Amino acid sequence: MIIIGTDHAGFELKEYIKKILEEERIEYIDVTPEYVKDDDYTDMTESVCLEVKDNNMGIAICGTGIGSSMFANKFRGIRAAVCYDKYTAEMTRKDNNANVLCLGGRTDIGKDINKIKEIVITFIKTNFSNENRHIRRLNKMTEIESRR
Repeated sequence: MIIIGTDHAGFELKEYIKKILEEERIEYIDVTPEYVKDDDYTDMTESVCLEVKDNNMGIAICGTGIGSSMFANKFRGIRAAVCYDKYTAEMTRKDNNANVLCLGGRTDIGKDINKIKEIVITFIKTNFSNENRHIRRLNKMTEIESRR
């Protein structure tokens, strides 16, 4: 299940991504409230992160994707990344087991529907490699989380 949410800056991009998910027959939940001009990406990102558990993945969209990524990574168990091409989407899943994709609705990438489709599908369909070196690194991230 994909949990998707956006603030006002990514509303159009979110609607396009929902169409991609529907075409690919990928189930999703949209946690975005009605379009509100002065909403905060932090509220929407929190809604996404609180629903991303077990095998769920999330897509958080704001103006640049950066704010959502920074905020999402404050949540225990969330590994969020801004991806800007197929390679970054693939590698953040394979190497880092990222579970939240962050995108920017106001960026050049966010306006390139072909590239967005490639990024979203790659992120969702790529599995974690389970290589020992990557597991070791993820364990270090978990250790840091437990110290906070």
